[in-house]
Amino acid sequence: MKSAIYPGSFDPVTYGHIDIIQRAARMFDKITVCILDNKAKSSLFSVEERVKMLKLVTKDIPNVVIDTNDGLLIDYAESIDCHVSIRGLRAVTDFEYEMQIAQTNRLLSRGALDTVFLMTRLQYAYLSSSSVREIASFGGDISPCVPPEIEAIIKEKYKEAYEKRKERNNEQ
Repeated sequence: MKSAIYPGSFDPVTYGHIDIIQRAARMFDKITVCILDNKAKSSLFSVEERVKMLKLVTKDIPNVVIDTNDGLLIDYAESIDCHVSIRGLRAVTDFEYEMQIAQTNRLLSRGALDTVFLMTRLQYAYLSSSSVREIASFGGDISPCVPPEIEAIIKEKYKEAYEKRKERNNEQ
């Protein structure tokens, strides 16, 4: 069985992530979307919330499994006997960073983990989770960035912030 891991923070999952998952699922028998729990990063959504969102948007892709990991990707890959990592590239600037990570993973895994790069479709080249969070934090339109069910979850997360901003604006 050909399997691959698509690691990331997915905070939140975007149309760009979904595109990579769908395309990878056509290339491999099994795709494990692995939410990396990086304690050094401050995430908008908990790991559990991100699992829920990813399960929601991948429910119709039968060969996709959602999992989490709070350690090194190479250790996780070894634990599930997987030898391929999928990474999406939006622009040339992503390549340098991603290549360094891929080479480090290959070195640390003693050649056991290879990386396959998938170019993001042009329509998603601008898209990142951080830009979605920023737009949403100001009440902007994120509908071109995320599916409607994810948009609703994000809006609910920022609801309190919106209300506080309105209160401050009304007081001024």
